[in-house]
Amino acid sequence: MQDFWLYFSLGREHIADLAGYDHILFVAALCLGYLPKDWRKLLVLVTAFTVGHSITLALSVLNIIEVSSKWIEFLIPVTIVITAIASTYRKPGIRQRMSPIYLLTVMFGLIHGLGFSNYLKSLLGKNDSIVSDLLAFNLGLEFGQVLIVAAILLLSYICLPILKINEKVFILFTAGAIFGVAFLMAVQRFPL
Repeated sequence: MQDFWLYFSLGREHIADLAGYDHILFVAALCLGYLPKDWRKLLVLVTAFTVGHSITLALSVLNIIEVSSKWIEFLIPVTIVITAIASTYRKPGIRQRMSPIYLLTVMFGLIHGLGFSNYLKSLLGKNDSIVSDLLAFNLGLEFGQVLIVAAILLLSYICLPILKINEKVFILFTAGAIFGVAFLMAVQRFPL
């Protein structure tokens, strides 16, 4: 049980680490256009991301798939750019139901999971049973993502209903900032 909490903590810290802000930017871009009352939809959306990266984490750690880390490090900011752009197409006041964004989020989770895989492989080493460690790490990631979602929803609540900032302006400004940072990351990480 001690290993469970170790890997849970590592997963939580990994997703919320400010040095790995690309994960935070991705989750923030997912949250744009949602309010605290939409927390259930956001939880499903973030869980879709977790499902995607859990699949590729497991496949990579078990040495079933292997992708060049240079391409993964490039594709991660590309997913952020696309998510930031997609968030600007949400209409203010209208909350999405199940839509293509969920499938896209799972697919992007697959890419992000490959980004975690080398880190997790080095942690697990040659463990005989990685299932419980992998589960604990993924649950920690999910918990960290929920903390990020809560922070973004709080920011949205402060900016929209309290400060009365126009929702479309808030989304465009925030998405633009996320887009700009992610675009620069993609350019810097382009594999030559």
